Amino acid sequence: MTRSMPSAPAFWDGFYAEHTHAGTGPVNRILIAEVDGLTPGTALDLGCAEGADAIWLAGRGWDVLGVDASRLAVERAHAHAERLGPGRRVRFVQHDLGTDFPPGRFDLVSAQFLHSPVAIPGERERILRRAAAAVAPGGHLLVASHWSVPSWHPAMPDPGHPVNLTLQSPAENLAALRLAKGEWAIVRDELSQIELVGPEGQAGLREDHVLHLRRLEA
Repeated sequence: MTRSMPSAPAFWDGFYAEHTHAGTGPVNRILIAEVDGLTPGTALDLGCAEGADAIWLAGRGWDVLGVDASRLAVERAHAHAERLGPGRRVRFVQHDLGTDFPPGRFDLVSAQFLHSPVAIPGERERILRRAAAAVAPGGHLLVASHWSVPSWHPAMPDPGHPVNLTLQSPAENLAALRLAKGEWAIVRDELSQIELVGPEGQAGLREDHVLHLRRLEA
């Protein structure tokens, strides 16, 4: 199929050429809350960006593979890991998840706000199904998704926003996984609110969908 838009690597390289945290940036609050108490093992961080989540996991005993479509983001993640010193517990590889999913099974697969304005129809759903398939028996799948934007923010999709997104509902996120009956337990399936301040000091709330699943032992 011929894309009428940039490829994911090209789009995200362009994005990270203009946007950076100049460090690893903040660790996703949902990841911190949901991983607390889990026994460290192997982890796959999908859409790892500049490496904040993966490096945080590695610092807590997880052996982590972080993947991102952007070569630039992966290079920065490598540099941050070298600087912060999580040792051999974390590595980063470029993957366009729409066409190239990393092999293997993991005790934790994390997809934190894995939205893309250049995804073709059905692409995100296919990626999430492959994410579920990559979870080892007894392992965990954590999918965090934006559901609403603050009242001061333009509604999505917004062509003027640097990352223009179409947001899936919580029900659509769960349905996309096509989970086999009897193979999974739901740890959490709920909306989480976070207060965000707008560019002119406006207060507002964003709702994110937290979907935490555990694959049952065989």
